[in-house]
Amino acid sequence: MLARIQQLIVLAIVCVAFAAVAVGVQRGIPWLGPAAIAVAVAGYAGVIATEFWLLHRSYSPGERERPSATELARAWATEILIAPRVFLWQQPFRSASEPDHLPADAHGRRGVVLVHGFFCNRGLWNPWLRRFRAEGIPFVAVNLEPVLGSIDAYGRTIGAAVAAVERTTAQPPIVVAHSMGGLAVRAWLASQPAARIDRLVTIATPHAGTWLARRARSPNAAQMCEGSDWLRALATNEKLGHTQLVCFWSRCDNIVFPTRNATVTEADNRELAGAPHVAMAFHPAVIDEVLRAVRAPAAAA
Repeated sequence: MLARIQQLIVLAIVCVAFAAVAVGVQRGIPWLGPAAIAVAVAGYAGVIATEFWLLHRSYSPGERERPSATELARAWATEILIAPRVFLWQQPFRSASEPDHLPADAHGRRGVVLVHGFFCNRGLWNPWLRRFRAEGIPFVAVNLEPVLGSIDAYGRTIGAAVAAVERTTAQPPIVVAHSMGGLAVRAWLASQPAARIDRLVTIATPHAGTWLARRARSPNAAQMCEGSDWLRALATNEKLGHTQLVCFWSRCDNIVFPTRNATVTEADNRELAGAPHVAMAFHPAVIDEVLRAVRAPAAAA
């Protein structure tokens, strides 16, 4: 479903661009097409810049962890380059290009389940999936639907993926989750006390919510609002051992702020210096940590 929505968004952008070019040619205004494209790009960059401005304001003046203007500018430039590839190509058109990999000879090998975040699909993980397949690592990457539904509704999909990997490998899998996906996995674990995973690696997950969701309208976005009843209930009900939880976070996260909300007390919290929200999903340190855990002996992983 999300792929179709994002395909329509891309189609609309292309149609508007072609229309501007056509009108410019017809009326003898050759600069109209390029100007319309430039306005669209500037608008996109401006929206991302607004997120970083709000992130900057979430820190108190003089706060030690407050990123510098240079750090924020670099993170902004990184995000405006990476996000279009994800939202205008990988997810709309390539979400099924890397099918799940559960080979018959995977018994005894550690597998991975990958869970995307808000308004995303499994296409987010394509670079990971290509590498996993090349290295013979079993994996399942899920699509969380309904796109704008409750986070609790995603548990069945996550549970089925975990069960499929464990059936194939005879090992509890490592679960990797970006953004909202980390909350979806925690909620599923809270509802399934007997569920087995090796560990949960979250990337830019709003474990304590995010200020950006305070005006949310969809159920899943509202659940991610800082201090929401849903988050308090999750913290009370879950039984995930924090020694099983690795949280990657960044002081330059333009979606999850206050940025320490992407950490959990007593978990293994690791900062990705200067990394923005979407880019964190492709950070080499995250991939290296997951590969290290996958390759470790079963007793030590």
